[in-house]
Order: sequence, then C-alpha cells, then structure tokens
Amino acid sequence: MSIQRCAWCSNDPLYMTYHDHEWGKASHDEAHLFEMLCLEGQQAGLSWITVLKKRDCYRQYFFQYPIAKIAQFSDAELENKLQDAGLIRHIGKLKAIRDNAMAWQQLTQELKPQQMNVSDWLWSFVEHQILHNDVPDYRQAPAQTDISLALSKALKKKGFKFVGPTTCYAFMQAVGMVEDHENHCTFKST
Repeated sequence: MSIQRCAWCSNDPLYMTYHDHEWGKASHDEAHLFEMLCLEGQQAGLSWITVLKKRDCYRQYFFQYPIAKIAQFSDAELENKLQDAGLIRHIGKLKAIRDNAMAWQQLTQELKPQQMNVSDWLWSFVEHQILHNDVPDYRQAPAQTDISLALSKALKKKGFKFVGPTTCYAFMQAVGMVEDHENHCTFKST
C-alpha cells in the first residue's frame, strides 16, 4: 500500500516528516504547545515551509530554553538576533515570542488556583477532545472557526501576540486539537 498524503504536503522531506509525524497529532506537552503557538505566529504572511526550514534556528535561539528564560530576553538581545538569516527578521515577531512567554507565565499563575495548566486551558476550547473534520480537499478546510476566534480573543486578552483566529486555527491543526487530514490521507485518524 502506498502512502497517500494531504495535497498541501510537497515532496520536501522536511514537509513530509512534519506532515507524517507531527501535524494533527494530539500534543499536551506545554513546551511543544508554546513553540507551535509562537511558530504559527512567525508564519503570518509567509508559507509554513519557510517557518519549518527556520525551525532549528528558532529552537537554538528560543525553544531550547524554559519559558521563564525566554520571558527575560531584553529588546537588545532580540534586536541582536535580527542579524541571523536563520530567523524571520521581523522585530515584532521576535518580540512576540518573548511577550508570549511572559503571557504564558502569567496565565500559568492565574490557572494554579483551579489546578489547571496552560495545556488544559488550551484544550478546554475543544472540550478536551480532538475535533475530526471531513476534509475531501484541504482547500475546503476552514481557515478559521468560531472556536479559533474564541481562542484568539482569549489569548489576546491574556496578552499574547500574533494570535489571530487564522493563526489559532493553524495552531489547533498543528497540535492535533483539530484533525484536518484529507479524507484520502493515510494519516487521517477516525
């Protein structure tokens, strides 16, 4: 049996690995959720493959560190990172990673009395279940939904940046809150 992938997945090995092993797989790991939320924000105005090709550099500069460390980056440290072509050289997007780390820390503190973590809070938007969509063609999948709009508003209210409803929907797809593999795709779960 040959592998069938979603039509958006090119023949780039990096894209195929991402599609086959990560995209649409349920993640509750807070470090991974934070990384993906930030990377989806980095994508704004760009293709996802561009971000994937720069992911190792983002990991080197940001995501190898605990969220508390990322929250402490100064503006000067972030501006110095603009010299590296391995990153998307947009100071607003780089500052958003730091600002999102600060917002993540604040949200963590707010959730402690409820004995919740940020993963629980994020997954509450889909009632802690993966939403399975009928996707005959990826172009028919929504770019945003009422849930991604609600998540976007909630994140913005908490101080997160670059988290519009389309970015939030892409995040939900990436971390498996929504399962949008095309119906013919070998990796579609039922």
